Amino acid sequence: MSAEDQEETLAEGTLISHLLELRSRLMRAVIAVAVLFVPCAIFSKELFTLIATPLMERMPQGTSMIATSVVAPVMAPLKLALFVALFLAMPYVLYQAWAFVAPGLYRREKRFALPLLVSSIVLFYAGATFAYFVVFPLMFAFLTGAAPFGVQVMTDMSNYLDFVVLLFFAFGVAFEIPVATVLLASTGLVSIEVMAKNRGYVLLGVFVVAAFLTPPDAISQSFMAIPMYLLYEIGIVLSRLLLREKLAEQKRIADI
Repeated sequence: MSAEDQEETLAEGTLISHLLELRSRLMRAVIAVAVLFVPCAIFSKELFTLIATPLMERMPQGTSMIATSVVAPVMAPLKLALFVALFLAMPYVLYQAWAFVAPGLYRREKRFALPLLVSSIVLFYAGATFAYFVVFPLMFAFLTGAAPFGVQVMTDMSNYLDFVVLLFFAFGVAFEIPVATVLLASTGLVSIEVMAKNRGYVLLGVFVVAAFLTPPDAISQSFMAIPMYLLYEIGIVLSRLLLREKLAEQKRIADI
């Protein structure tokens, strides 16, 4: 067998081993979600009541949430159970992704990437928690109180579920801004000086993004945009602290 054939055989064997490893990691992640789905499905009605509480507590007296579809009373709670199972299993799912990628990283990259992975998980949960306990009560109080005279607020449960899941995801992703800022600075795609110089554009941009992701009211828009901008400033500070050695080295080279 020639050297070229040996290299091709080695490459094929490596590719197959990577695919098998990827399949194993994906199966573990799917099994984790499936295992968590079982108890979530059993208590799916209680979970839906918990998620719907911020709206139901602020609906006018004598009104309630409705189901406009025959299967909605069953499918909406089960759909929520799946989302909750994925939400709870996310640290393990991300760990499987990390375990698959980590062998190909250098030691320095591992030391840098692992804290970012952990902080991104924590920030995502923090964003979802902030949405539920802070944003939802104020937003639903405004929306239910803004109905014109003679209009009863009776929200469809399926539409409500889609709406709050979108907001949970939006606030979770919004709270990832410090991680994204540090990654941009560490890779050199955007310098810290440029990010600090363009604060005004960022402030305008976060309000525009918040206007698309939240209902058309100033309260919910502000409750998303203001934390996003503050997290952007935190990301700049963290970038300066975490990358100070790299910045010092770049400045030394520039002085030479």
